[in-house]
Amino acid sequence: MSKQSPFSFLDGLMERVVSGPQPPAWLVHEVQHRAVLFLNHVLMQEREAMDRLARQAGRTAHVQWRNFSMTLQLTPAGLLDLAPEGAAPDLRLQVADASPLSLARSALAGERPAIRIEGDVQLAADINWVVDNVRWDVEDDLARIIGDAPARTVAGVAERVAAALRRFVGARMGAAASERDVGAHGAGDSGISSYRSPP
Repeated sequence: MSKQSPFSFLDGLMERVVSGPQPPAWLVHEVQHRAVLFLNHVLMQEREAMDRLARQAGRTAHVQWRNFSMTLQLTPAGLLDLAPEGAAPDLRLQVADASPLSLARSALAGERPAIRIEGDVQLAADINWVVDNVRWDVEDDLARIIGDAPARTVAGVAERVAAALRRFVGARMGAAASERDVGAHGAGDSGISSYRSPP
């Protein structure tokens, strides 16, 4: 008798939600704009990241997961903007794992998902550097709203909760993740490279 994860029903539920009716174009556009604003807020906290991205001004990167996609253009200021409709991307990044639950597990475990990368090598290297070295300073943003002491308390609690979730996911899903990784790496050569960057 095979042992099933107590969260296996979530995979089916998440699959139905993601595969369900598509949101209207105006909502997708608004969410993309909000995502760009958030990413720019994080980038503005790290001058080196902005300098690296400024060297790539005008270049575009298309990011895709399943049927959700966004094409970003790098600005002369080293920030991001939505690329004009129909812009040819210099770099394509596609999240290889289609399962929302699997992506959530990877995120909770502190791992990055496998990503298919096609296009400009230098642009990919600069974006990878930004991903590796830029972190959102949640505590600093909270301190601006609620003050230093409460922000430290909230951040400490959030860190402990995140650590507990990682331990829980690692203990409960470790065997399933190992089997999934073995299955993914044992697949035949499709001609498309998959890259899983180190955490």
